[in-house]
Amino acid sequence: MQPQTTRSVASIVRLLSGAIPLLFAAVIILCSGNAGAQERIALKSGESIDLGPVYWIASCRSIMIGLPDVEILEGPPQLSLSIKEGMVRARKQNCADPVAGGTLVLTAKDIHEPSDARLAYRLKYKTKDGDRVRGNIYRVSLYP
Repeated sequence: MQPQTTRSVASIVRLLSGAIPLLFAAVIILCSGNAGAQERIALKSGESIDLGPVYWIASCRSIMIGLPDVEILEGPPQLSLSIKEGMVRARKQNCADPVAGGTLVLTAKDIHEPSDARLAYRLKYKTKDGDRVRGNIYRVSLYP
């Protein structure tokens, strides 16, 4: 009976060795399931909201040359983006001290009726290492 038991164990090991990468991939997909989702924002006419910090660093030091240019690629004319200059925390890079940069601000003006819109923008950075581009897409609900 020993040979059959050895074959059974070997077949289980082969089965598990093929299943482990699939399980690992499934966990990654489930954990990052929100990666493609668009964040929703609701604004009333005249309101502004901070979308987040704007900076570009290397070794926890800013390498930006001036503030980046903001370009709206898609969105209603009632929305505008600007950058409020200031020191910001580079939390994703675990920097202890604030770095030079700013805060991206979304403003809604002259909203006369409720609507939903898609806002796509990009930031064009000039850095000591060359030009860089980042962007994002939001779903925006607008209210008078």
